[in-house]
Amino acid sequence: MRSTGDGLATGGPYPTRGALARTAADAGGGPPADGQDGLDGQDGLDGQNQQIGYRGPTACAATGITYRQLDYWARTGLVEPSVRPAYGSGTQRLYSFRDVVVLKIVKRLLDTGVSLQNIRTAVQHLRSVGPAELARMTLMSDGATVYECTSPDEVVDLLQGGQGVFGIAVGVVWRDVESSLSLMHGERVDTGETLVGHNPADELARRRNRAV
Repeated sequence: MRSTGDGLATGGPYPTRGALARTAADAGGGPPADGQDGLDGQDGLDGQNQQIGYRGPTACAATGITYRQLDYWARTGLVEPSVRPAYGSGTQRLYSFRDVVVLKIVKRLLDTGVSLQNIRTAVQHLRSVGPAELARMTLMSDGATVYECTSPDEVVDLLQGGQGVFGIAVGVVWRDVESSLSLMHGERVDTGETLVGHNPADELARRRNRAV
């Protein structure tokens, strides 16, 4: 269990907190085997989704943030698009799948009153971990400090210690984002081809048109 720091802990990002601290290996061994938690070599956070980028409006729609928030977070370095930044007027930012997951987590943390300083530290940590660790991570917060838990036992320890008020299961956020983006347009990074999402409403409209 690690925290973003609130004056009670020392060290770098996500410093450990004494006896409560334990590594991911201690909490439950290594990363899940291929196929577990929806993560494998092609479909996980760092799999084939690396080949697809999402424009700002799509990222906003999938995460529930405004374009003004998205632009501000990119300009201040809170969450920058890792596929393609905006080089100037007329260029479109492209966000990776993982970027969109982080955007949604940031929104949830902000909605619960966590400070931007602690969110910035949390984002740095989320960017640094591998996809398997990210997918099984739970973020807990008391409204001030953000704690990382990598096992149910750590969540219980945190709640018993009075620090945890709300939790964010990153794997659940990932699946929510995946479901949302599947209905929206993406863009192939290598060719620039627009990938049309599967929207059931659009399919219904096409069937009605064919029936007329």
